[in-house]
Amino acid sequence: MKKVSGLFSNIKGDLFGGITAGIVALPLALAFGEQTELGAIAGLYGAIALGILASVFGGTKVQISGPTAPMTVVSAVMIIEVIKITGSLEKAMPVIVAAFVLTGLIQVLLGVLKVGKYIKYIPYPVISGFMSGIGLIIVITQIFPFIGAVSPSGGAFGTISALHQIPELLNIYSFGAALLTVAIIYGFPYITKKVPATLVALIVVSLLVYFFVPGNLILKLNSNGELPTGLPKLHLDFIPVFTDYKTVVLILEYAFTLAVLGAIDSLLTSVVADNITKTKHNSNKELIGQGIGNIGAGIVGGLPGAGATMRTVINVKSGGKTRLSGVFAGILLTFILLGLGSLVGEIPNAVLAGILLTVGLGIIDYKGLKHIKSVPVSDAVIMIVVLLLTVFVDLLVAVAAGMVLASFVFMKKTADMVEGGSKVISLSDIENLSEEERKIVNSLGDKVYIKHIDGALFFGMIAGFKEFIKSIPEKSEIVIFNMEKVDYVDQSGMYAMEEAVLELKTKGKKVLLYKIKEQPRIMFEKIDIIPDLINEDEIFNNYDEISDYLKNYK
Repeated sequence: MKKVSGLFSNIKGDLFGGITAGIVALPLALAFGEQTELGAIAGLYGAIALGILASVFGGTKVQISGPTAPMTVVSAVMIIEVIKITGSLEKAMPVIVAAFVLTGLIQVLLGVLKVGKYIKYIPYPVISGFMSGIGLIIVITQIFPFIGAVSPSGGAFGTISALHQIPELLNIYSFGAALLTVAIIYGFPYITKKVPATLVALIVVSLLVYFFVPGNLILKLNSNGELPTGLPKLHLDFIPVFTDYKTVVLILEYAFTLAVLGAIDSLLTSVVADNITKTKHNSNKELIGQGIGNIGAGIVGGLPGAGATMRTVINVKSGGKTRLSGVFAGILLTFILLGLGSLVGEIPNAVLAGILLTVGLGIIDYKGLKHIKSVPVSDAVIMIVVLLLTVFVDLLVAVAAGMVLASFVFMKKTADMVEGGSKVISLSDIENLSEEERKIVNSLGDKVYIKHIDGALFFGMIAGFKEFIKSIPEKSEIVIFNMEKVDYVDQSGMYAMEEAVLELKTKGKKVLLYKIKEQPRIMFEKIDIIPDLINEDEIFNNYDEISDYLKNYK
């Protein structure tokens, strides 16, 4: 009962916040839909389904969800590929819906498996390069719609290759409408921020075109005609698609990309919402909510989406405090769909191109690009590589390559840090020793070598570890591995230690372990380094134990 009363505790604020967020979502939903072969209506369907379902089932109370630029770009690429394979949009529709539903199912699974907390480990250069690449794709692909022409095939590369055609394809009316749209979006906030600039641009420019552009030119400016009115039909004919192995493989890679991208987008927005509202979202519940929303969007023929930062912030600033605000936003868009479909169909393509152009420019990570000379070279390279691959090669390849590069860079830096922190202690650097180590070296001199391993003993530092073993002087009789700072050993680390101990023993040297922790000890015991190669009486936990043992070597 308390939960229900709490839900309606801010009904006025949630209503106003939801209505405001819905108004902002309308032009963006239409623009994103128009960017795909499904048309503007798909954007509106997606915004309604996600707005309601993700709010009800999600883990961020004030989040407003709907189609977003990154999700739309990936969806558009996938839709085109499926249409090419099947031959028509009608035949492709079950496959497209299956891909979107699978996207939602993967997100639900990620939430159930509690993967939400791991999203934060995706490196910033990868996210920055990918988002900037998405922004550039949107900007580039809107060049021809901006001038009143049809976009060339081939995505960003195809558009760039056809830029020489612009003078002959330029429609001055379309160009003027798009330019005025951009001017209003950037200029209107200087007048007031209480009314969304994108909505003002959409209405004002559409009305100007409708009333003042000659009839024969209106057709060139119009979108694909009137939007369907009434509730969307359910697309349930996608289920047989999952029985075809080849089709499932085709859609799986796109569905996984959309799921992960949507998860990142949504959880980043959740963090923004937390900062504004001073609350704490449930990341795994949010993934489940987004997944259910995308399943619903797919079934009604809508575009998949994610939590939208701008719409969420506007919702909060307009009074939204509970999940009802997202429901109200979805209901508003439903009323618009039911009553204004014929009017929405009169919106010029050029206006939507102008809106998308500003969206694309807004996505580009100018902060990251600005500091590209200041960040480490490896981070800058990763960012640029991901950006270029995103724009000119493939979105999936870009993310995969970015993660692989980032992983290698991380391993290299970690290995360097570990190797740099590791030190071989002998009489030559006695002034840097601890008091205990100084006593050992003073008593045994060059007979003893003490090796500090500072950090994980993992595959990234194995090469350096092996080089160290080769560098131990022949006159040293005892090698002590100080493992006080080793919290983790992986399989490569186990075998490297085994190989090192065997080699040292072959040379007649005694190997001792000092202050080994639980995880490394368990790993060494699994392959019998302990006790077959290093006996229990050769493992020490304090100075007194090792000092007594070394008395025999004086």
